[in-house]
Amino acid sequence: MQTIAPADIIVGVDTHKHIHAAVALNGLGARLGTTSIPVSPKGYRALEVWARAFGSVRAFGIEGTGSYGAGLSRALVARGHTVVEVNLPNRQLRHQHGKSDPLDAEGAARSVLAGQATAHPKSGTSAVEMIRQLKVVRDTAVKSRTRAMITLKTLIVNAPAALREQLDRLTGRMALVRHLAALRPGPLTSTTASTKAALKALARRWLMLDAEIKEHDTALDALTDTCAPGLKAAFGIATGTVAEMLILVGDNPERIRSEAAFAKLCGACPVPASSGQTNRHRLNRGGNRQANAALYRVVIVRMRSHPPTLAYLSKRLAEGLTKREIIRCLKRFVAREIYSHLCGRLRGGVEGTATA
Repeated sequence: MQTIAPADIIVGVDTHKHIHAAVALNGLGARLGTTSIPVSPKGYRALEVWARAFGSVRAFGIEGTGSYGAGLSRALVARGHTVVEVNLPNRQLRHQHGKSDPLDAEGAARSVLAGQATAHPKSGTSAVEMIRQLKVVRDTAVKSRTRAMITLKTLIVNAPAALREQLDRLTGRMALVRHLAALRPGPLTSTTASTKAALKALARRWLMLDAEIKEHDTALDALTDTCAPGLKAAFGIATGTVAEMLILVGDNPERIRSEAAFAKLCGACPVPASSGQTNRHRLNRGGNRQANAALYRVVIVRMRSHPPTLAYLSKRLAEGLTKREIIRCLKRFVAREIYSHLCGRLRGGVEGTATA
């Protein structure tokens, strides 16, 4: 953001489910006013009118642009305003100065004024938002399917001896599930009948969730082919990884300033850990952990059967690096490769692949 003039207005917004609190500051940091608006299109227009009454609005600093503040953020961007994403306030400062909605809103505005908050929010209006929504549903379905299978196996272990012996003869997960889904427990007059009824319900639930997951996988495969056709051709990068990276970048990848910024966003950049005469780095525990896990899966796949990665692994082991350090380096290479596919073309870059 360019230099803020004294007459410019900065508005900070603390977002909630039903009410948003806003505070307006001028370019010198003086507090000009406070208001609250309902979470609705009418409330968003009221906030805009209220802010413009103080002068030329330079930017809106909004907390939670990916949750409670998503609607307000999209409405303001659609009307031509600059919106800056503000992280949650510092807990230590909140403990020292107290907590209220106007104080949080003022803190958001001062973060923008001081240049601490500079990130632009995801637009959330195109294909990547569709991918995010479908992946959220798919992930919850996968967890429920896993939970159903664990419960089903527990019931089999505790089933009456005759029933358990019968089920132990079945080999293969699908054969077992389909057999259980077709059980006829009959009247619930014994523990065998109740066990069969429970197993039948769980098996049918598992089959329903499995079919739902396959539908989501088909839809995600088509959407990721459209959004990142070249990335899926890279070794070890499948639909799940592409979806995770697209969600990280958002519908507006131009908000990622550089390849290094993308690596930091993934938690794939080294963190200095030097002191005195010791000069070293440590693994980054920050960034988006889902994206970091996706990079790790790609690296592990490549370390098994990707010739360039195997050559790199041998070279670095000979140099004395540990396997953990090599994985960190490889994650950085993969992050660079993904950035070139998703964001590089927007900056005149050329798509390429990392030598790792």
